[in-house]
Amino acid sequence: MTPPRFLIIADGDFGPMTSKTANSVIRYRPGQVVGVLDRVNAGGTVQAVLGFGGAIPVVATMREGLALGATVVLIGIAPQGGRLPGEWHAWIGEAIDAGCDIWNGLHTFLSDDPDLAARAARRGRKILDLRKPPIDLPVASGLAKDVEAYVCLTVGTDCNVGKMTSQLQLVDGLRARGLRTNFVATGQTGIMIEGWGIAVDAVVADFIAGATERITLQGAKDADIVLVEGQGSINHPGYSGVTLGLLHGACPSGLILCHQASREYIGDYRQAAWLRIPPLSEYVKLYEHIGSAVHPTNVVAICMNTYDLDESAARAACEAAELETGLPCTDPVRFDPAPVIDALAADRARYVARRTERG
Repeated sequence: MTPPRFLIIADGDFGPMTSKTANSVIRYRPGQVVGVLDRVNAGGTVQAVLGFGGAIPVVATMREGLALGATVVLIGIAPQGGRLPGEWHAWIGEAIDAGCDIWNGLHTFLSDDPDLAARAARRGRKILDLRKPPIDLPVASGLAKDVEAYVCLTVGTDCNVGKMTSQLQLVDGLRARGLRTNFVATGQTGIMIEGWGIAVDAVVADFIAGATERITLQGAKDADIVLVEGQGSINHPGYSGVTLGLLHGACPSGLILCHQASREYIGDYRQAAWLRIPPLSEYVKLYEHIGSAVHPTNVVAICMNTYDLDESAARAACEAAELETGLPCTDPVRFDPAPVIDALAADRARYVARRTERG
């Protein structure tokens, strides 16, 4: 099968912190991205906007993007609430008529749109609504605690601090040590990169933990380590419910705490920042206490997002986190991820030894 060639829509929000989906697909599937549609930065390159991605062009119109040879148009930003901006409807219709499939990570399901669905049917194209959950999800029952694989979940101090990216940076290093490692996607971006998973933020609340349990069990097949993608933060006023469902559904034995070093307040409350991010040592205690209420767990390492700091400040932030928590810390994108890989491998060895002792 020929790999898809992506034109990514990130109009008006293409940037280091505002287009998580676009940025991650560009970082982890760069050879498949033909361009980005963003009228603000049109005429430039992805490298100029993000600091990575090379000469992938940024274009101003759907016509320009389609001319680059796209076979899939991918929605690369997730506005608050996940709803489709109205003017994008015409762009998506144009893409379908030109023979493209649509990969959509918004909460608005494009396959439910009569016009777009009819166009896709006429052209024999597919609309993939990646946030549309399965209809047969269970209520969690703790099955994930019994898997033989070592399960690690990323947890955070806020949304969009690097939980998915941190784990993707660890996969190759773990595999290089002979550890069969699977990444379990729990959001639309991870699904686009990995090719499977469930976007748990679109699941009815009663079944978030059950959905997490299902994909954790799937990821644990033929694996030594399962990296479950985290979402939100346990004290985020809007998204803590998803965090808790992941924590209890995955029954992780290990946790990686993720933080953006320069961020002081929780949430995108620019006009009235009001909830200050507590010290990392408090998060360690909080996540271990709440997680262990269902299954024993511990934080094994810190992954620091330092994209907006110079190198000296970035290294100082990692050193300060290590001093405060007593845990290894690195920025796995910017620096060597080995300290976190070492910590995971060691904790996984302890996990195997405990299971062996219990018989």
